[in-house]
Amino acid sequence: MAKINFGGVEENVITREEFPLDKAKEVLKDETLAVIGYGVQGPGQALNLKDNGFNVILGQRKNSTTWEKAVTDGWQEGIDLFEIAEACEKGTIIMNLLSDAGQISVWPIMKVHLTAGKCLYFSHGFGITFHDQTGIIPSKDVDVILAAPKGSGISLRRMFLAGKGINSSYAVFQDATGKAEERAIALGIGIGSGYLFETTFKKEVYSDLTGERGVLMGAIAGVFEAQYNVLRKHGHSPSEAFNETVEELTQSLMPLVAENGMDWMYANCSATAQRGALDWRHKFREATKPVFEELYESVAAGREAKRAIEENSKPDYRDRLEKELKEIRESEMWRTGVEVRKLRPENN
Repeated sequence: MAKINFGGVEENVITREEFPLDKAKEVLKDETLAVIGYGVQGPGQALNLKDNGFNVILGQRKNSTTWEKAVTDGWQEGIDLFEIAEACEKGTIIMNLLSDAGQISVWPIMKVHLTAGKCLYFSHGFGITFHDQTGIIPSKDVDVILAAPKGSGISLRRMFLAGKGINSSYAVFQDATGKAEERAIALGIGIGSGYLFETTFKKEVYSDLTGERGVLMGAIAGVFEAQYNVLRKHGHSPSEAFNETVEELTQSLMPLVAENGMDWMYANCSATAQRGALDWRHKFREATKPVFEELYESVAAGREAKRAIEENSKPDYRDRLEKELKEIRESEMWRTGVEVRKLRPENN
């Protein structure tokens, strides 16, 4: 474990150099990794572990769309694809990668098979942190660990296939065997993490829920809509408004930020852009900070968890979700985006 200085603050970080894949395989050589859930994180983590040579099985509801997807991806019934209860029974490390609502409904089945010495793994601190709402309370004789990729399962898989990796956090909630931390790190390396940084279950879920509702998804979508609508109101064409709002950011500027940071991106833009961005960033920061404070307080108070559990557990959730996504998909801005993407050089 290395101590890395991030802006004057030291953090514990695990890299592939100090904890190589071979070491991870040695740590987990006698384990059966039972991946439960094949939706968002499941496919990427399970396939990466399988390709890396770990003993992985899947647990799914038979005849579900995820079961069929698993079969399409090469998992075989009775060999490495089982119903949830059987996979939980066979697994020594149960990797709970179901949705937060799905974890609640499956927990009564899962906990039966969490016998002494086994390990319960998550990629999100939700179920454990908000146990008063989820009812997920493991017995004291099992390890409870976390490795959380800072990106979608699709990105995790794509980067793995490209020889890269998404950074992940890791945490130990409960160490019953004395092997919990080593198990967590080995799994983090096994799923293809770029590096691992230490956190807690509570900090992971607080930062994750804030990020998803904030900069990563909610805030960026809202800011896109606001700027696009203002440009359209003042007579700019859909193509011009979309290119200036979304296309230039995602295709040109964010790659520069990813490469060397925000200051480097500024330094490689025009002097006029530099001056305006440096001046206006203060106004946007101060305008949005109260919203982020309100958001974080809502997360910490458990209100965001309560709403997610209640809404996502309703039988018509998928139908209502599709209506909300349709509203975005069929808006002028994102219909324009479809046409703009068709015109990218790689699509012609």
